[in-house]
Amino acid sequence: MPTIPPERARLSELEPHRARHMAESFGSDPERYDRARPRYPDAMVERIVAEFPGADVLDVGIGTGIAARQFQAVGSRVLGVEVDARMAEWARERGLQVEVAAFEAWDPADRIFDAVVSGQAWHWVDPVAGAAKAAEALRPGGRLAVFWNAGQPSPGVAEAFSEVYRRVMPDSPASRQSTTASDGYSAFCNRAADGIREVGAFGEPEQWRFDWERPYTRDEWLDQLPTTGLHAQLLPAQLAEALAGVGAAIDACGGSFTMRYTTLVVAATRTNAA
Repeated sequence: MPTIPPERARLSELEPHRARHMAESFGSDPERYDRARPRYPDAMVERIVAEFPGADVLDVGIGTGIAARQFQAVGSRVLGVEVDARMAEWARERGLQVEVAAFEAWDPADRIFDAVVSGQAWHWVDPVAGAAKAAEALRPGGRLAVFWNAGQPSPGVAEAFSEVYRRVMPDSPASRQSTTASDGYSAFCNRAADGIREVGAFGEPEQWRFDWERPYTRDEWLDQLPTTGLHAQLLPAQLAEALAGVGAAIDACGGSFTMRYTTLVVAATRTNAA
């Protein structure tokens, strides 16, 4: 069974997943979350499915089932693990099988999967303990694939949004918006890859990227903002000010804009290593 090096386990306590309370805040409005959050490119789903040996998928941080339904659509059988009981219940009501647990503490109960996937959630998981648990749940030759959507509007729209956040929440990352879509997520990918390597039960991690675009109206963009970790933590007055400012910025751009997305994937194959 994969193990966590003791010195690495101690360091894990100091890493960003310690903010797990943010991961447990999204269930306050699961209907909005499911409606407004972007999906993942079909090409990514097809590539992941093409590279694992069967149909049984474990979805870590399944949320409302956005990624799970995409895997089901190509023939996979999906079991979800979700830390937020409200999100889990919403997904169950729509036909998904979900168990409530933090993934590091979840019990596979001798079940074995062909793939472990995680969309927009692996940064809430300890990168080493999570990789070790994934290895425990995977058959040899199975795949671990964790992925994130990173969005970047055009420079003019990005600056207009950043100006709003500099006023409303000047210390937030949004007030210093990057000019490169994947910049803010590269650290997540690197941490995931490092955790996979340290467990010693996988081949060398690969990193993939898929570029795509989605147009947003003003109302569509404002609908999804409260579902993000940054906005979910705001006081109601701050959130209202942020939404008003961002809405005005989109109005000034003609009432809509195009978001350029890069979907970043870290994938690795389970080896026969114990």
